[in-house]
Amino acid sequence: MPVLFGINPVIEALKAGSRSFDYVAVMAGRRDARAQLIFETARDAGVPVRQVSRDQLERLAGTHSHQGVVAVTSEKQYSDIDTVLDNKRGQHNFLIVLDGVEDPHNLGAIIRTADGAGADGVVIPERRAVGVTGTVLKASAGAAEHLPIARVTNINRTLEDLKERNIWTIGLDERAKQTYDEIDYNMDCALVLGAEGGGLHEMVRKKCDFLISIPMEGQVSSLNVSVAAGVVMYEVLRQRRHPKSKKS
Repeated sequence: MPVLFGINPVIEALKAGSRSFDYVAVMAGRRDARAQLIFETARDAGVPVRQVSRDQLERLAGTHSHQGVVAVTSEKQYSDIDTVLDNKRGQHNFLIVLDGVEDPHNLGAIIRTADGAGADGVVIPERRAVGVTGTVLKASAGAAEHLPIARVTNINRTLEDLKERNIWTIGLDERAKQTYDEIDYNMDCALVLGAEGGGLHEMVRKKCDFLISIPMEGQVSSLNVSVAAGVVMYEVLRQRRHPKSKKS
């Protein structure tokens, strides 16, 4: 039984209309403004609201971090690559391809940043990677309900498909000689990010048109994947907002 939890994630899912809802459960006795917003949003979406005890909410959510709201829903409906590409939000396509991110908080943070930085969508693999769970939706602050997310069987084949569609593939790899701010992102491109700890798989690395790194001045060799993703995504956004200069 899929569930979503947290005030913002449930509200955004209700607004997006991309799932069917059995009901939304709200902790009994809540009458504050945020709870009222849940009631109103659910009513507008035609979804029933039940008032239940804190213990019932925790059993439903499987966590204490539910903020007094849990929604019982259908499974997340993933997009396909065509839908992601059709969601072009600027002059050039910009996709985020994840090569096996397993931590739901990292995936949620990446999706949230991708939405904020103007990416067209996110691509994740079906196996050996986390899908869009309730924890991911909460970590994304609801962005996972609005940004197209494609789930593919094979990342290598997906990169080949993107290249056939004239999408340049840019892999983030700590071994790369070229730094992330030396690339001109004013082109149709996909940023490819590896898993926590291991980085890009070797076959995925070899299929990338460009490899870039983030300079590290301290004692550790790399950033958390969601932080690294944010650094590069906002460089892409900066360049596209000011296309005449790469770095001011």
